Amino acid sequence: MGALAALLASRWVRRLTIGIALIGAVLLFLLNLRRAGETAGRHAERLNQMERQNEIQRRMLEAASTRPRDRDELAERLRDGRF
Repeated sequence: MGALAALLASRWVRRLTIGIALIGAVLLFLLNLRRAGETAGRHAERLNQMERQNEIQRRMLEAASTRPRDRDELAERLRDGRF
């Protein structure tokens, strides 16, 4: 046990240990940053899909609001060329 305590007490071992700890912390930070970027990318893609779906549904609702109410109105529109 005395040799281990003496080794840990030396200056270069402490500096090496601190350096390894710093490198490990930086690597963990970079990995977490990468994961956060991937998550943000997935959320952005999901938002784009929702916006596209909402735009399509809005167009469908607009088209449904101007549709002919019955067969007679449809025939009238077809005759007038407004359909």
